[in-house]
Amino acid sequence: MARPYLIAPSILSADMAALGSEIERVTRAGADWIHVDVMDGRFVPNLTIGVPVVAALKRRGGLPLDVHLMIAEPERYVADFARAGAAWLTVHAEATLHLHRTLEAIREAGARPGVALNPATPLSAIEHVLGLVELVLVMTVEPGFGGQAFIPAMLPKISRLAELLRERQLDVDIQVDGGIKGGTVGQAARAGANVFVAGTSVFGPPDAAVAIRALRAELESVDR
Repeated sequence: MARPYLIAPSILSADMAALGSEIERVTRAGADWIHVDVMDGRFVPNLTIGVPVVAALKRRGGLPLDVHLMIAEPERYVADFARAGAAWLTVHAEATLHLHRTLEAIREAGARPGVALNPATPLSAIEHVLGLVELVLVMTVEPGFGGQAFIPAMLPKISRLAELLRERQLDVDIQVDGGIKGGTVGQAARAGANVFVAGTSVFGPPDAAVAIRALRAELESVDR
């Protein structure tokens, strides 16, 4: 059975001075998850938010918080983000020397484990942990900044990942993040993705509900 399509607006593109209101706006607009990009200025060349903001967002909204740790040594902070309210915690394969142990720690902390890959990182880097995760995030831009253009060369990578998961009969979401908008959302879905992180394409327009409906309409046209 095909996994449902989910839209996860990224607060990286939200008005940071009004995050609570922004979360409520996209919740009313029909979002499924809230994607929270945590950056440390080391693993990626940008700084964003930390544990206190995630805890505040959890108190403000009802949607699952999909927390993407773009940080070095994420194992040091897994328990803190889980306590703050992360439903999903995704770490980069490139960011930890002990990926297997880190993913186990996420589940032990009460969150759902995910693993992310930068564009240049091959699927072979995570084949050994596919049985430990509930989500694989294929970055479709270089991580660190919003508003970048989708990298079409990632489509075969998504397709191969979907094939691997089918071969192993694993029930795992495939998430894509970067340049997701009209046109690219359909391409990613046809390749096999089912969770779509959308930043500027949802938070940018004045009416987020119209933006989300447009993404869903394109997804509904994909032959599964």
